[in-house]
Amino acid sequence: MNSFLIRWAINTLALYVAIAIVPGIEAESTRWFALLILGLIFGLLNAIVRPILKLLTCPLIMVTLGFFVLILNTFLFYLTGWLGTKFHIGFTVSNFWAAFLGALVTSVVSFALTLLLKDELKNH
Repeated sequence: MNSFLIRWAINTLALYVAIAIVPGIEAESTRWFALLILGLIFGLLNAIVRPILKLLTCPLIMVTLGFFVLILNTFLFYLTGWLGTKFHIGFTVSNFWAAFLGALVTSVVSFALTLLLKDELKNH
């Protein structure tokens, strides 16, 4: 359970950083509760939808030597914002490059925080 909460916090913080620093991404709400729900949506999409998309696009991922995964991340980032807007807590993305950069920032922050907290994630 603690591992789930740590990953949820990592996703929430990563989304917050992306929304805060990437131009072209506008948040509907900057309240912490809204960001926590958005982090939960993002985590669920990554846990459920991402493996299905990776399986369906496996040949394309192999042909592009893995670079298509960046496009999948961009789509999931955009989808997170779109689903969040249905609950008035999401974010709008002005163009593809803003979504791409937002997904990249989210991935880098998540990776860095996961490395930083790897012992806590392992022990639980």
